Formats: sequence, C-alpha cells, structure tokens
Amino acid sequence: AAAAVLWLTIYQLNLRWWNWVVFDAFGLDPDTRLAGSVHFFFYDVTKITLLLVGVIFLVTVLRSFMSVERTRSLLGGRREGIGNVAAAGLGVITPFCSCSAVPVFIGFVGAGVPLGVTLSFLIASPLVNEVAIVLLFGMFGWKVTVLYISGGMVIAIVAGAILGRLRLERWVEPFVFESRLRGKVVDPSAGLSWDDRLAMGREEVVSILRKIWPYLLIGIGLGAAIHGWAPEDFFATYAGPDNPFAVLIAVLVGVPLYSNAAGILPLIDALYAKGMPMGTLLAFMMATVALSLPEMILLRRVLKPKLIAVFVSVTAVGIIAVGYLFNAVL
Repeated sequence: AAAAVLWLTIYQLNLRWWNWVVFDAFGLDPDTRLAGSVHFFFYDVTKITLLLVGVIFLVTVLRSFMSVERTRSLLGGRREGIGNVAAAGLGVITPFCSCSAVPVFIGFVGAGVPLGVTLSFLIASPLVNEVAIVLLFGMFGWKVTVLYISGGMVIAIVAGAILGRLRLERWVEPFVFESRLRGKVVDPSAGLSWDDRLAMGREEVVSILRKIWPYLLIGIGLGAAIHGWAPEDFFATYAGPDNPFAVLIAVLVGVPLYSNAAGILPLIDALYAKGMPMGTLLAFMMATVALSLPEMILLRRVLKPKLIAVFVSVTAVGIIAVGYLFNAVL
C-alpha cells in the first residue's frame, strides 16, 4: 500500500518536478528547442519507467492466478475479432503516446492475450484519444473528427486482426511469455501464496527493466532530439495538394518523428492553413503518433525485427489507405 501511494505521488508530481528543474533551477527558456528536448527526455524517462514498474507488477500478480494457456483459450479463436474491437476501444480511452503504450503492451502479451488483439491496443492508444478528439472538433468541426475516430479505429482493428491471423508469436522474445519465481519458470496454475505472487511481481519488474533500459533511454533520447521539429517548408514543397504521392510522403516523414496527437495538432493547423489536404495531414498525424521510431526501439527488446517490420508495414498501409480515402471525401 505504501509503495502504491509513493508511485501515485511521484507520477502526479513528475511534470511539475521537471518543469521546476529544467525551467526554474537551470533557467532554460521553455520556448527554445533545447529546453523542450531536455524536459521531454527526463519527463518521459520518469513517466515511462513508472508505467513499466506499475503495469508489469500488477499484470504479473494477476497473471499468477491464470496460466497462459487458459488465458489464450478464453481470448483466442472466434473471440479474437471481438477482442480486437475491445482492445481498440480500450486504446481510445487510454491517452497514451506510442512509447507510453509499450508497458501495457508488454503486460498484455505476457498475460497471454493474443498478439493481434494486443497490437490493436498498441495502435489505437496513441492513434485516437479524447484530447485529440476535442482539439480536432474545435479546429476542424465534427466531420473531420468523425472521420478521424472511425479511420483510427478501423486501422487498429483491421491491422490487429491481420497480424493476429499471421500467427507471429514466434517472433516475440520468449521471456515475455514466461512466469518466473526466484529465477525459475513456474506454472501460474500451481498453488502459489500471496508472498509468492508479490515476489513474482517484484522480480518481473527488475527482470524486464534490466532487459529494456538501454532501449528505453535510446528511444526516448531520440524522441527528445527530434522533439519540436516541424517540417512545414518540406510539406509545402513536396507534399502539396498537386502531388499524387503526398499521402505516402507524409507517412514516410511522420514515422521517424515522435509526438502525441495533441502535440502534433498545432502543426496540422498551420499546414492546413497553407492549403494542405486534410487527408494528407491526418495521415501524417497518424503515422507520427502510432509508428514513431522511438517506439520501435522500445519494442525491439520484446519483439524480433521481423515482427516489428510486419507491424509497421501493415499499419502504414492502413494509414496511407485512410489518408487517400479522406482526401477523396473531404
């Protein structure tokens, strides 16, 4: 209980703490790109580490009550399509950026939730959230907002379903599926005491953090380095309304960037004022928030490169298709 209170306190104070450290204690100007990058790095490292600790511990304890095989039997098979819809819906109401969604993804996969269902959540959580919905409605009206929500949901559900049908579990790192207690693989269906279950949670947190911390720092460091980069002139020149490949270019440019939907919307508004088609802009925003390069670096520790490549390809194709569809109807 004390640990839970401490976790919640640190999580709530995280933003204010780094605001004070970076802008007040060190006196960096918040309007400069350097200050934004430094703040972004330390704030996100703290936030995502806390999410990893909390989610992995809770999921591991819950997982100790049910074997992987039983969970798969309950959520797999015919229910997988329904699971994709439910996972995408859960993603919509959880306002995570792409890197913040990774800890939940690890927990879901480790708990035996089908990979395709889990990937639907990983796509939907950063792609569609309530903050972006409210801002889009205020900036562009209900029609664009409805298309954004429906397009994001369809991408998450269909991409997750396709990836699930491909049976790509062999490309997930094996340690994600294992339940360990004191260094040994255990069967969660066996009789375990509460001391054992809590010990499993603590050990899993330490084990996974040890495995992924270099990827965490590299991924967020890269995100901080490119934070605030706004390619307005590039878009105006190479992805304008007269270029039939504009949506494709927008997605290719968006993938390396790292932002949440709310953070990228001011750029979308500026580009729209310059005459950029809304479908191209929404495709750029979706690629930026759902397929960021820092997210791929984080995922590399739990997914093999082949699975990451398939995940990015299927999702990017869906975003491109939706972008061209939006340009046709808007």
